[in-house]
Amino acid sequence: QVQLVESGGGLVQPGGSLRLSCAASGFTFSMYEMDWVRQAPGKGLEWVSTINIHGSDTSYRDSVKGRFTISRDNAKNTLYLQMDSLKPEDTAVYYCARGNARGQGTQVTVSS
Repeated sequence: QVQLVESGGGLVQPGGSLRLSCAASGFTFSMYEMDWVRQAPGKGLEWVSTINIHGSDTSYRDSVKGRFTISRDNAKNTLYLQMDSLKPEDTAVYYCARGNARGQGTQVTVSS
């Protein structure tokens, strides 16, 4: 079955950086488009970014464009999200997703 395990979250000051990772198993990772989504406290799930199967095409929600970079390593079955210039409004649980399947998430807190 699909297994997605996120890691790399934590507490960071505004302006700081974090790199999230997502280890995928139970399916042929290289054949699927992958997403990052997030859920802030008291809010619904929000799409953040998508990457195609080759890693050659990416898209981002407007609020993270220029600050976040999605990437993948198909040889390692791993998805990444590099987050720079973090803002308090980026505070959320971040999930990697394949369609409706998500991992357990990793908490990102941006606070001074």
